[in-house]
Amino acid sequence: MTQINFRPADGVKGAPTSCANCRLIDICLPLSMQLDDIDRLSRIIQHRRPLQKNQYLYRVNEPFRSIYAVRSGTVKTTILSESGHEKITGFYLPGELVGLDGIAENRYTCSVVTLETTSVCEIPFVQIEALSAQMPSLQRNVLQMLSREISHDQQRISLVSKSSAEQRIAALLVSLSRRYEARKLAAHEFSLPMSRTDMGNFLGLTVETVSRVLSRLQSQNTIHLNRKELRILDFALLLEIAEDSR
Repeated sequence: MTQINFRPADGVKGAPTSCANCRLIDICLPLSMQLDDIDRLSRIIQHRRPLQKNQYLYRVNEPFRSIYAVRSGTVKTTILSESGHEKITGFYLPGELVGLDGIAENRYTCSVVTLETTSVCEIPFVQIEALSAQMPSLQRNVLQMLSREISHDQQRISLVSKSSAEQRIAALLVSLSRRYEARKLAAHEFSLPMSRTDMGNFLGLTVETVSRVLSRLQSQNTIHLNRKELRILDFALLLEIAEDSR
């Protein structure tokens, strides 16, 4: 894996000219903000050239400078276990934020790696702090972002602590479905951004177990999977499996 040295990329193709006309604004900025405030926030955001698959956005222990909103593509967060092996701690879709882990200790506590070609919006934290002092709505939004990340961490812990492999995989598919739905995308038909190996790493399962459970869900007509293209055929049943309520 390689790491990119970012350079300013004004006018990057596909980059929104303002947060106000970005389709992900309701996810990144869920609080009500005045248009003038949104424009002021837009002026500090830096649009970067796309990262290719398997490139680092930042690495663990690097100095904390910015938080990042995923604009397109998908990334994973990783840490190193005590044995020196990579452990995946989360997957992030368009509209979701990474980098908040660096606020407490002024350094990043995980690494962020792209799973596919990915574009991000970089938001320098020093400038967010300065703007927050002038814009109460932004200050509230930053606090809400932190609260939302805590909630996501609790959900991830709950997901990987489920008792059976079938529950864990079903819960991950349900989570992805709901997150795509929040982005007004097809909730029951989408491409899995991660490999089976990454799914197993995240869920604490072997790749063989992941493949076996996916095959079982397919044979039960709960899902249809062709390589990475997933179609959920029976969402209610998938939810029952995830919640162990059958």
